[in-house]
Amino acid sequence: MMFSIPAPHGERIEIPTIPSDETIIYPTMADPGAVRDYYDREGYVVVRGLVDRRACDEMRAVFDGEVKPFEGYIYRQASANPERHVRTQFGYMLNSILNIHAVDPRFFPTFRRHGADLITSAPLQSAVRAILGEAGKIVQSMYFEGNPATWAHQDTYYLDSEKLGMMAGVWIALEDIAPGSGRFFIYPRSHLVDLALNRGSMSIASNHAGYKKQVIDIIRQNGLECRAPALRKGDVLFWSSKTIHGSMETTQPERSRSSVTAHYIPVSTRFLQYQTRIKPLSLSTINGMQVHTPKDLASPIHRLVMGLETRFPRAFTSVKNAAVRVVTR
Repeated sequence: MMFSIPAPHGERIEIPTIPSDETIIYPTMADPGAVRDYYDREGYVVVRGLVDRRACDEMRAVFDGEVKPFEGYIYRQASANPERHVRTQFGYMLNSILNIHAVDPRFFPTFRRHGADLITSAPLQSAVRAILGEAGKIVQSMYFEGNPATWAHQDTYYLDSEKLGMMAGVWIALEDIAPGSGRFFIYPRSHLVDLALNRGSMSIASNHAGYKKQVIDIIRQNGLECRAPALRKGDVLFWSSKTIHGSMETTQPERSRSSVTAHYIPVSTRFLQYQTRIKPLSLSTINGMQVHTPKDLASPIHRLVMGLETRFPRAFTSVKNAAVRVVTR
């Protein structure tokens, strides 16, 4: 059975309801070379059942127990600012959490530990190594429950390896993802199309709307296909930082789309922000993998900074926006 839904570029498309409806057979980690070949050619790949289903259940249970009832501030992915939960009409957290491995251990000890273990698990490390050609290190992680309806974009515009296109994103389905709950979409082979860089007249500080429009124009001009793979609990979608992707609109708001996302760069490379600035990393080692832990709320200093951000949000936002303008001018 197929599910009809509008694609970001305006056309209506049919997407598979469940994995057995897929017409694409993805390679498995029994042949890591085939996984890498598919990823290099298409700009993404799905690895079925890569993450243990029990680990997915535990992650959701810990989120429900520790995070969802919390009424305080948590750093959020879309704004990078501390915010309280924004909930959908069905009670799902809409503003996704930024860096689940760096949340305050005083309030979220088990969520933080389970999240860190999930994104550094042995199966993920092996798949990342196969895709990148060497060990990876984590530069960012996120937790989603509701769908923020992310626009079509390339990650490289915002963050990447210093070797553009060498960062790999990972989307872990923590439950069976309903077709209308805000499916992850990708445009295969869009990683082969160059877009304007994040600077000057197309910088995020001066013309973010223009960048978003350019992405849609590129999709239409190149006749790119939109796919929204059917993912079951434990399935993982990997994509290149240059692959256009995002999340579909929500047509089944009663359904959640619980998932964890992380971004990995080759361990031999540095981290690039806004395609202009090498960003120093605050690295720790978890399960043998290097993990960037910015604003680690295990630190009293970072907790103090978060307190100031919540007390003087306009001042902090103004300073941050000014810094971005300087970096991307």
